[in-house]
Amino acid sequence: MRTAISKNESIKGTAKGETNSTHGLRDLFEVGLKDIYWAEKVLTKTLPRMMKNASSPELVNSLKNQLNETQEHVARLEKIFETTGVAATAKKCEAMGGILKETNSLIKQTNHGVVRDAGIIAADQKVKHYEIATYGTLHAYAKTLGENKVASLLAMSLDEEKKTDAALSEIAMSQINRLAHKATAITNT
Repeated sequence: MRTAISKNESIKGTAKGETNSTHGLRDLFEVGLKDIYWAEKVLTKTLPRMMKNASSPELVNSLKNQLNETQEHVARLEKIFETTGVAATAKKCEAMGGILKETNSLIKQTNHGVVRDAGIIAADQKVKHYEIATYGTLHAYAKTLGENKVASLLAMSLDEEKKTDAALSEIAMSQINRLAHKATAITNT
């Protein structure tokens, strides 16, 4: 079983007829940076919509904090692009696009209130888990590539994403999930 890609091999993507050749870890690293850059930039536009549709003041405050943090992540990624000499271009992230499409659908299918809040938290945690996986991978790549300054910057974003995920769990478990369950039980009886 082969797990490494040699310099002469390539990974070919077939999404929308495109062919991408990736020849090494550095290429994977650069593609990953462009992917998370797109995701973070799109989140700066999505989080305000989530705030508008949330009813819990605690959730709205968390989303506001995330918006500020996401803007910092965009700036941090731009610093990483500058440090590495990679052009700061965004490459559409299909995974994040799917999560955000699902989020928009959830908002449309639920009434304003605690049930929607529970759904927004779940959708937001899917976003956080994707970001945690991506920042963790990019951090490991940066360390392997000897990009120590970049690794430190990526570690900062990774740590912030983990803390936000934990805070969302706390908001959900402290009251929203229980209230959403009661709201569901009332409408189903």
